[in-house]
Amino acid sequence: MSKMLKLPPAETYDIAVERDLKIPMSDGVILLADHYYPRTLGQRPTILIRSMYPDRTKGGYMGEIIAERGFQVVIVSGRGVCGSGGEMTPFMTEHEDGVAVLSWLKEQTWFDGCLGTLGQSYLGFTQWAIAYEGGSMLKAMSTQMTSSDLRSIVYPGNAFSLEVLLGWLSMIDSQEASMFRNLGNIILGGKRRKKIAWHLPLIDLDKVMTGKEYEFWRSWLIHDDPKDDWWAPGDHSHMISKVTAPNHMISGWHDFMLPSTIRDYNLLRKSGQEPYLTIGPWTHFDTEAFSMGINEALIWLRAHLLNDRKNLRDSPVRIFVMGSQEWREYPYWPPANIKYQHLYFQPSGGLSAKFPPVSEPDHYCYDPVNPTPSVGGFRSFGQGRPVLDNRFLEERTDVLTYTSDVLDYDMEIIGPVSSELFIRSTLENTDFFVRVCDVDPSGKSLNVCDGLLRLAPGRPNPAPDGIKKIKIELWPTAYCFQKGHRIRIQVSSGSFPRWNRNLGTYESLGTGMKMAIAEQLVYHDPHHPSAIILPTSEL
Repeated sequence: MSKMLKLPPAETYDIAVERDLKIPMSDGVILLADHYYPRTLGQRPTILIRSMYPDRTKGGYMGEIIAERGFQVVIVSGRGVCGSGGEMTPFMTEHEDGVAVLSWLKEQTWFDGCLGTLGQSYLGFTQWAIAYEGGSMLKAMSTQMTSSDLRSIVYPGNAFSLEVLLGWLSMIDSQEASMFRNLGNIILGGKRRKKIAWHLPLIDLDKVMTGKEYEFWRSWLIHDDPKDDWWAPGDHSHMISKVTAPNHMISGWHDFMLPSTIRDYNLLRKSGQEPYLTIGPWTHFDTEAFSMGINEALIWLRAHLLNDRKNLRDSPVRIFVMGSQEWREYPYWPPANIKYQHLYFQPSGGLSAKFPPVSEPDHYCYDPVNPTPSVGGFRSFGQGRPVLDNRFLEERTDVLTYTSDVLDYDMEIIGPVSSELFIRSTLENTDFFVRVCDVDPSGKSLNVCDGLLRLAPGRPNPAPDGIKKIKIELWPTAYCFQKGHRIRIQVSSGSFPRWNRNLGTYESLGTGMKMAIAEQLVYHDPHHPSAIILPTSEL
């Protein structure tokens, strides 16, 4: 398989492996690890990979292809998986366990004190968990399609990321089963999960899905308050400013962790670091992203651990601009030449740079019994393509649309996207979802980026007139709206099952079953100018 990937040339194919090495944790639990190394290259830097998946036990090709490029490789299986001891505790013990792994590494005669890390998703999170403790021996890292903070994965926009987390639960439950069952679950299980997502209460979905209870699933639902300190062991974002190891960060415009990746990038930049950043037109499980991620990580690690910089690109930031379908390079993100442009909602569904006139608000009802469905957007585990025609969604009575005039020039947006809405709801517990679409001359409406915000009592407080001003952070993007196209903004109150339905009541997230209909008003007048804020780029 290693020969199928686009990779830096191998230094050797003579690789040895030590299997099932025992690493003691601070509480006596034993984690298992495999050690790959080139037989004939002498002492080499070590690449550490820590995983909750069968990266160690099924195939081992990752260890081989990295070792072939001149490194020692240690792949560690996390608690409760693939032979390691202890109970499965995803995310929450990775810092403490990672520190124990670092202590063990320092005692190995073959370890030369020079360490690198790489990996995507969970394997990226485990890098952040030890990035500060790695200190001067951590020479480079490549965190890909990941987050340094667990809660931002579980609750984007403060709403539960139902589709992604159901898929992950299903994968974790079946990953050590037969290859046939595991692949069938990932590829064909989407329809079953979509049906199961309707079940209430949410806390029982683990049993409905797998036939057994998972403590982590129930804890995520119980601890839904963003201020709950239960999440602290899974949050490493506060240590990013102290991390000095060079990092090449990789993500995709349709990756559900993209906003977290951008946040971590910005924290590194703010602390004076110069990370690399690559963002392509990918979802979280895109095979092209996986291939490019390995290639870019090996180039990065060889540059910083082996002083081989011949394949390292000059520009730190490389992004794919959708619409124009081309790669661009910049010194940093977002680019320096962007200007933030407000496009204001207008009466009768218009969208314009002009301030809105005096007008009545638009109205719709959100009914959790018939929730606004997900159409495109970030997807997971075989749930379909990320970009789809939204016209049938826009015909629903619970979706508002605001559409610009036909563009007489190409218009690029590159950077963070947000929306300011002035709203009123009959319920304190409700959601607002905003999406940007590209409408082509045929009328096809293709989703570009979106975001959702969950409102709760006091979050935010209303103005004296009862109207709330809310700001929704959409997924950042790089997109070119072509001449002859139009820009369309959708406003609704859900995207199910990407996010769980907001039931509109005061019952707890995990056990709630009662439902209430939300009557929603969206204002667009001189005192309440609802708008989308786009990072326009000079062409």
